[in-house]
Amino acid sequence: MSSDLIRLSAAELGAAIARGEAGAVDAATAYLDRIAEVDGDVNAFLHVDREATLAQARAVDERRAAGEELGPLAGVPIAHKDVFTTEDMPTTAASKILEGWLPPYDATVTARLRKAGLVILGKTNMDEFAMGSSTENSAYGVTRNPWDTGRIPGGSSGGSSAAVAAFEAPLATGTDTGGSIRQPAAVCGLVGAKPTYGSSSRYGLIAFASSLDTPGPFARDVLDAALLHEAFSGHDPRDSTSIDAPVPPVVDAARRADVAGLRIGVVKQFAGEGYQPGVLQRFQESVELLESLGAKVVEVSCPSFDAALAAYYLIAPSEASSNLARFDAMRYGLRVGDDGTRSAEEVMALTRAEGFGPEVKRRIILGTYALSSGYYDAYYGSAQQVRTLIKRDFEAAFANVDVLVSPTTPTTAFPLGERSDDPMAMYLADLCTIPTNLAGNAALSVPCGLAPEDGLPVGLQIMAPALADDRTYRVGAAVEAALRDRSGGPLLAGSPYAV
Repeated sequence: MSSDLIRLSAAELGAAIARGEAGAVDAATAYLDRIAEVDGDVNAFLHVDREATLAQARAVDERRAAGEELGPLAGVPIAHKDVFTTEDMPTTAASKILEGWLPPYDATVTARLRKAGLVILGKTNMDEFAMGSSTENSAYGVTRNPWDTGRIPGGSSGGSSAAVAAFEAPLATGTDTGGSIRQPAAVCGLVGAKPTYGSSSRYGLIAFASSLDTPGPFARDVLDAALLHEAFSGHDPRDSTSIDAPVPPVVDAARRADVAGLRIGVVKQFAGEGYQPGVLQRFQESVELLESLGAKVVEVSCPSFDAALAAYYLIAPSEASSNLARFDAMRYGLRVGDDGTRSAEEVMALTRAEGFGPEVKRRIILGTYALSSGYYDAYYGSAQQVRTLIKRDFEAAFANVDVLVSPTTPTTAFPLGERSDDPMAMYLADLCTIPTNLAGNAALSVPCGLAPEDGLPVGLQIMAPALADDRTYRVGAAVEAALRDRSGGPLLAGSPYAV
């Protein structure tokens, strides 16, 4: 029974629970048992409370028994990134400075998951404060890729991607600031979406870079991702950047899975030197597949994309240096050296020195420097000008095509430790994903095969204009369906952790 439930997609599991063929408690028990079985090797979760999870599941079963109308994911378990506040479990952002912190309120995304009847299994590991591309920057140990436990699961949402890829959860939440959903989805063989900025609430999301952070879904197929996207998105008056507009029809688009007549642009700047040959091979095959399905494919040049990485690593650290100033040892969290002999400034300095990890310190220093007197215009101001040029490149491209496509990330999952001492090499993992964050547009990564060199997953990135998220799901579902028809099953069936 347990393994049968785990094999189901989230949509299938939700439907089975709705029909009374299984209960939310049955589903939660199956996944909790799976976590106990494999997470010692993967380290996807930072916090799991079996009894609290089963209590959530019983409450869903009781709501259904009472005749309450519930959504399509009611009773389905979900892994929740440890950057969203949860009043009933710790929220640490994988940082020592917040170890054991129990928030006094739920994030909007958390509250909407509960309202939809999803059962939160626990909080997942991540790069500290979402700063990283490998989940090696967590204060609580690295997370491992279920395809090869000697390799990274991507980051910063690597715990969420690993949990879904290891069949420890059918769904997971993540956040995407520069690619932190799409890149881990790609290297773990999953679907991951970055919704339009402002269409999913940041209220209760521990901020990294406020003009970039975007909550989004992880799933094992496109329809499941669309269902989760729809469940927690929508206007939130508590988020000043929230868009007051309807959620795009992503579920209908995922079910449509048709690209006939669509105009698809291949981004010229995202190919060539520095890209793994097998990644480019699978990407080119995907483009040819889309053409065979009736899409019109053209090459598109977006020259400002070449400067996106540099602009991002000025804008995001600048915002981080401001956002992380709140962790000052005075109000909550870690406090070091408060023995009655030191000033508040000394305690603050000691706490931040011990509480923040190396990557977080690196970005705070970089951001503070970029914002400092005499350098603001040269660095931060110039980066914002580049951001404007990137938006214009997207606007020009979308005047002629419906979506843009590229590889999601230049390589497959790299070995743990390989880039730890080389920040620039690490940052290049987000080369293809960053422009969408700077522009605020929608994007999705869908698996498009395994690289022939190493047998590891490759992701196809699909980008669309703001509030046209449904286009990414439509194209992603078409690619998914065509590849399944050709291979006879889902990509994850080839993973060592497949059930």
